[in-house]
This record gives sequence, structure tokens and C-alpha cells, in this order.
Amino acid sequence: MYYSDEVVEEVRAGNDIVDVIGSYIRLQKKGANYMGLCPFHGEKTPSFSVSGSRQMYHCFGCGTGGNVFTFLMEYENFTFPEAVKQLADRAGIKLPEEEYTPEARKRADRRMRLLDINKEAAKFYYVRLKNDAGKAAYNYFKRRGLSDETITRFGLGYSDKSGGLYQYLKAKGYEDEILKDSGLFTFDEKKGVYDKFWNRAMFPIMDGNSRVIGFGGRVMGEGEPKYLNSPETMIFDKSRNLYALNYARQSRESYFLLCEGYMDVISLHQAGFANAVASLGTAFTGLQANLIARYVKEVYITYDSDGAGQKAALRAIPILRAAGLAAKVVDMKPYKDPDEFIKALGPEEYKKRLQTARNSFYFEIDLLKQEYDFSDPEQKTRFFRETAKKLLQFSDELERRTYTEAVAKEYQISFTMLNRLVEQYGSAEMPGEVQKETEYRERKRKKPEEGYYTSQKLLLTWLTTEPALFQKVKGLVTAEDFTDGFYYEAAKEVFEQYEKEGKVTPARILNRYETKEEQTKAAELFQTTLLGDLGETQKAKAFAETVRKVRQNSIEMRMGRAAETGDIEAMQKAVTEQASLDRALAKAGL
Repeated sequence: MYYSDEVVEEVRAGNDIVDVIGSYIRLQKKGANYMGLCPFHGEKTPSFSVSGSRQMYHCFGCGTGGNVFTFLMEYENFTFPEAVKQLADRAGIKLPEEEYTPEARKRADRRMRLLDINKEAAKFYYVRLKNDAGKAAYNYFKRRGLSDETITRFGLGYSDKSGGLYQYLKAKGYEDEILKDSGLFTFDEKKGVYDKFWNRAMFPIMDGNSRVIGFGGRVMGEGEPKYLNSPETMIFDKSRNLYALNYARQSRESYFLLCEGYMDVISLHQAGFANAVASLGTAFTGLQANLIARYVKEVYITYDSDGAGQKAALRAIPILRAAGLAAKVVDMKPYKDPDEFIKALGPEEYKKRLQTARNSFYFEIDLLKQEYDFSDPEQKTRFFRETAKKLLQFSDELERRTYTEAVAKEYQISFTMLNRLVEQYGSAEMPGEVQKETEYRERKRKKPEEGYYTSQKLLLTWLTTEPALFQKVKGLVTAEDFTDGFYYEAAKEVFEQYEKEGKVTPARILNRYETKEEQTKAAELFQTTLLGDLGETQKAKAFAETVRKVRQNSIEMRMGRAAETGDIEAMQKAVTEQASLDRALAKAGL
């Protein structure tokens, strides 16, 4: 799908990035920019910055960044045309008739064919379940208490021992090239092609629009692994999807039930709890939490009641909190999970457990308390010190004070004393911990590129941040001096924008790129942190050194090319420019 540069820019300009991102996550004004918790990785200290003046965002923790299109592509898992369409609708902009570039058409067709393959595979597995070969899997589902209606609703199936899906899809006209990308087969030079799923009860995984995007399979009888999921493909990303979201999003409840397994979800749905979802064979992620936050504001964690389930709940709680979701934890004891609970006690008793679900923070403190012996004054003191540190996770003062009062009352400690501990750690120990976390993020964020390429990136940042500096480098640096191909293309656009309009809009440059990877890479060119705390003299010196490095590298590159080609005239010109570099810099006031 293709939209002209003018249309894309009209849509971008019609959607203020602060408003758009602010509709997904909570942003707070900090100086000239807005800060919030990054929606793309778990964090406790906000490092996600949104610039209204530059119309770009950047996370100093994970390094992601871009413009308003990039954000929707990353957050919603949209393609570039889908992001343009969504934002055009938001701004009330009528788009022209859709046109596809050959590349975009190819991607769209491939995506549709993969969806078709998964749909056909789901039908194949469902039919197999109802045949004699699928009796073991069918009986397994019936033993688990599932009705035929539920089996049909969730499209449950069976992959038999003899395989057969490959031959079935080949007969449908699908080529090996596309079948390789489906994740349903293993292509081995020696063994040939064979189905990835065999002798397994099959659980089709659907996206929010009920399209089959992958599968989970439980082995029948002995075998490892017990559960096997589709690998990630063009249409399946485990971290961005939730099992049964297509049904849960239609529920009228104001909360979701978050489970660990497929059977837990299906059992709850059959029992009337149509708001149950589960992560897909992987640890719960921030992207999944953000997905939930589109539909509800509260989550009831209903994980296994064993130690592993409790640890998983502890990991999920801060992720949910970072997404702005309130969380409670449902007690399944003495049963292992929701599936067993429902079978043993029924839906009404489960409803009662929901009504008595524990506030997630109290759940954390309850588990913490189990680590200490309250009959020992020293251990009891350590418990309250650790509790005080945990209370610091509430950045809002009123919320923190409310929780402090509640904890003090429940664990019979003076509010004044506990609050004093919280303030003590907040003013002394915690800043050090925050500093360590910040330093860790900075180390993680740094890339191995040094020297000239770093200078080229930095110079682009200088020029886009302070356009008046273009006059300083006029006649000294041009787009041709940016020697890396990617940097050159960006610099060319930057210089052209300034020449035509007297200003630069970095967010507009990102419109040139259609994939998330390209947009993120382009965004990095304008996100190098400038040393804002430097004095004017130090800034001027730093800028001059940056220009020198860019220019020096350009000259050296041209000298190298001239030497390789034997171009004596080009060599002499480069040598002359090198010899007069200091003079040229001085003339430019650098």
C-alpha cells in the first residue's frame, strides 16, 4: 500500500505525538518534554521521553524511538500503511484510494497466505480430532470436562502420528517457500519435510480478530516437551498476543482473568467466565500488559497456587502496574489451578474467590512475610525495612501514604515509624539504587560505534536541535560529508529541509521508512543526548570538535578512494583541504 510523501506528512502533522502516546500511557511534563514508563520494556523509573517540539519519542532504557507512526507500529504491531490509516481516521483526514508498491503488495500477500495456511491447518486438525485417529485427543478433552460445544468454539484438534498436514497443504497449492515460513514444518536435508506437530492435542491461537496465527500442542502420552508452541513468524509474536483475547475483548466485565495455561482459560470460559486470557507459553510481557490495558483497567491474576505460580505472579505484578493496570491475586488453594478449582467446587465458589482476591501489593507483602520469623525482633525489623523499600514503588505521594497506613494497620506497627522508614529510604538509599539502574540502562543503551560515525550522529542532533548552527557550518560541511550510506540519506534530507524551510522536522524524515526496524534506526540518528549541562564555552568547543571529526573523516575517506582509483586530481584536492582544515574551521568561527 502506498501513500504519497505529502499525504503521509499531512497525517503525521495532524496527530500530535504527545496526545497520541498519552492516550496509551501516562505522561508527565518534565521540563520541555514528557516522561513516562516505557511500554516496550519493564521498568520502575520513567525513562521514556516524548518531545512535542521534535514530535519524536525515545526510551533511554531500551533505546527504542521514532515518530508517531513508529509508535503505533511498535505498540499495535501495525504495518506502516495500517498506522497511517489509523492516524488518518483519528485526525479526520480522508486518504486517497489505496495503492500498493510492489514490495508492500508482496508483504501483504505473504501475510494473507500465511493466515490462510494457518486457517487450513486448524480445519485439518479439527477434522482429525473427530476421526478414529483422533480418539485419544478427543477423549483427553472429554476427560478434562470439555463439552463438544466448547471444543468447537475453541477449534480444538489433533495432529496424528502420521502427520499429513504437509501433503494436505501441498495439495492445496502451497509452495515449500511459504510453508517454511509458516512454522508448521521442519525441513531437513536428510530426513526431508515433516510436520512439527504430531500426536498432540491442538489448541489454535487466534489474534484479537479471531484469525488463526499459531498453535499450541499438548503431547498425547509420553513425550517432551509436554507443550509445544508455534515458533514466531511473520504473523505470530508470542509477546504481543494473548490466548482467547478474541473472546475476552468482547466480555462486558471490567477486568480480565489472567491465567497460565490454555486449559485454565477454556475451563473458565466454559464455566461462564468469558474474560479469561493466558500468555502463550512464555513469561508474561509488558507488551501483553499493554494489550490488556486497551480493554480493561484491572486484572485478576489466577495462576497456579504452587511456589512456581506465586513467583510468576510476583513477576507479573510490576509489569501490570507499569501498564497502569490495577491487579489482584486469586487464591486457588487447596487446588492447583482454575481448571481443578472449577471442576471441584464450581463457578459460584470461584466467584467468591474473586470477591476475596488479594490486593497485589498485599500479596507481595504476604509472601515477603513468610521469609521472616516474627518471634525474632531482628528478623521482624528486617521485614519492616524491606516493606518500607517496597512502598517506594508508589511514586504518587497520596497513594504511597494510603498504602503505608494500610500496611501499618495490618501488621501492627506505628504509621509514623513506618512512614519515617519510607522517607529515610526515599531520601538516602533509593536515589543510589535509581542511579545504579540509570547507569545500567546507559551501559546497555550504548552501542559499539565510536569515532566518526558517532560524530556524524551527534552533528545531526546538534543541527536539528539548534538550526542556527547551520550558518556555522555553511560552506564547510554538507550532506556529502556524512560517509555512511544511512547517515548520508538522513543528512541529505536534513540539509534540504533547512534550505527550503529554514527549519528541520526530524519526525518527517522518518516518514521515508516503512518498517519498524528502519524507522527505529533512523530515529537513533536524532536521539544522541546533547550535553545540556555544559556552559556556552564548553558547548562551542564540543560542537567545533564534532564538526572537525566529521570533516576530517570525509577528507580521509575521499583521499582513500582517490588512492585506490589513482585519481591524482582528487587526491591533491583532498590533501589541500586537509592542510587548510584548521583555517577553514577558524573562518567559520569554530
